[in-house]
Amino acid sequence: MNAVVLIALKEIKQRMLNRSFLFMLFLVPLMIISMVYFLVKAADEGKKNVHVLIADPGDILQGVISSKESPNVNYSFVSDYLEIDEFKNGKRYQKFDVLLELNEKVLNNKKVFVFYRDYISSPIQGAIRYTFERRVEEVLISEFSDLSIDEFRQLKQPLNVDFRSIHNPTNSKANNAGWVGYFFGAIIMLVTLFYGLSILRGIAKEKAERVVEVVVSIVRPSQLMLGKIIGIGAAAIIQIGFWVLFVFTGLYALQDLLFSDFFIDQSLTGAQVSDGAGEILQSEFNRIRNNEMIHLIYDRINLSLLLPFFFLFFGVGYLFYGAFFSLIGAAMGSEGDGQIFILPMIFIVVFTLFAGYLSLSNPESDLANYAQFIPFTLPMFVMIKLSMGYAVGSGYLIWISLLIMIFSIILMLWVASRIFKVSLLSYGHRLSLRGLFKWFLSK
Repeated sequence: MNAVVLIALKEIKQRMLNRSFLFMLFLVPLMIISMVYFLVKAADEGKKNVHVLIADPGDILQGVISSKESPNVNYSFVSDYLEIDEFKNGKRYQKFDVLLELNEKVLNNKKVFVFYRDYISSPIQGAIRYTFERRVEEVLISEFSDLSIDEFRQLKQPLNVDFRSIHNPTNSKANNAGWVGYFFGAIIMLVTLFYGLSILRGIAKEKAERVVEVVVSIVRPSQLMLGKIIGIGAAAIIQIGFWVLFVFTGLYALQDLLFSDFFIDQSLTGAQVSDGAGEILQSEFNRIRNNEMIHLIYDRINLSLLLPFFFLFFGVGYLFYGAFFSLIGAAMGSEGDGQIFILPMIFIVVFTLFAGYLSLSNPESDLANYAQFIPFTLPMFVMIKLSMGYAVGSGYLIWISLLIMIFSIILMLWVASRIFKVSLLSYGHRLSLRGLFKWFLSK
């Protein structure tokens, strides 16, 4: 075991002192933070001057939406039902950017659909939502209550104002939470592939230079294999840990410096108001100043749940792939040999990334359900399902996936150690499945 630790420490030191390691240590967090910034800005783009047509067949609003005109939003009324296709294609409605569909049961079900032609900027969405809610409150107060406006707003139930594209009226938004799992899964697959190839190249290089002949005279081949896998994996964990730290620091800096207008002044939720009022104030502000990316990154991502599972499945995924790459590295007859096995592994990773993307729109598909139990694709699909949420009563599936991965690691390490031991000192051959099978059966 001491030999394994020494080899692991050597691999860690060798990689951490490498210039590319230090360069990537800062470049990747910078790229992620830059990506977050541009995604938030992109989510805040859209039409900033719109003409809204309100279909109010029940004359609930009585042709009035607000006593104060808005410089960016103009409202018009039609006292009839209006089909989406008619609004989308009818010549008389082309001047309108938005259709607000007001059904006669809105005062009870609190449900409103807002269909837009082109994406509307978040501030305009907030303005429409805020103005419409206030008008409905006035109607409710006048018809059903003797309360004052302030008293009513303390008891009100928020409206569910649902913005949808007329080009896709049944499903306006993708499940954004799934993209978080896809991002974590992609990090697992890509980093695992990168460091797996690093194991392969390191073993192949030492074998070609005959360094392993000296090393195996001191330590057993299985110890050499485990030391390299653990050392390179530890370097990967250290690098990812720094990435997480830098990204969190960057996100907090963005929140204070560039995204401050998306967050309410925290002093308002402190001693100046009660505890419950602070939460209500924050909720109201978020509904008015809405941005999907801000909401996703700072509110909806449950990092306390995702991060532990991310590191857990990165670890098991890396051990599985690392054992395979170490096997191929030891079995290669020369540094240029083994491409026939490397390309399929790259194909598997690319396929996993593509399949994970497809599963975002249909997380309960057969592909997603089966792939979460296949060791080669398991880390990606577990992270996607974890971020989107397992169905009630099916949370145990994540532990089944973990057990499958652990069993696969044990099996792969056993197979790899047998082949590693026999093939490490073999030279001048061509790598093939037949040769691997032969070495596996050797004693």
